[in-house]
Amino acid sequence: MSGSTSKRYPVELRERAVRMVVELWPDYESDWAAMTQVATLLGFGTPETIRKWCRQAEIDAGRRPGVTTERSAELKRLERENAELKRANAILKSASVFFAAELDRPHHQQR
Repeated sequence: MSGSTSKRYPVELRERAVRMVVELWPDYESDWAAMTQVATLLGFGTPETIRKWCRQAEIDAGRRPGVTTERSAELKRLERENAELKRANAILKSASVFFAAELDRPHHQQR
């Protein structure tokens, strides 16, 4: 799951909530009504969190277009790696400028 809710709630709770919505959905007139009931049963203040989890589950299952949880995690990992490589590159550039300046400076020979 993407967003801050993935860090606040355990994966097991998110999966359970999605399963509950799927199980309860036929008994309600809309997805939102089923999500509202699940939010109430699980003690959530708003069904919006449940809605987001259900939509992400649909994306992950290929039933809805969007970025999967796995792809989102991979993009975040690559972005962190890219930032680290940029920092390392900047350090190497600074070092090369420093050493190039050292080589250009006249050095006294000792005898």
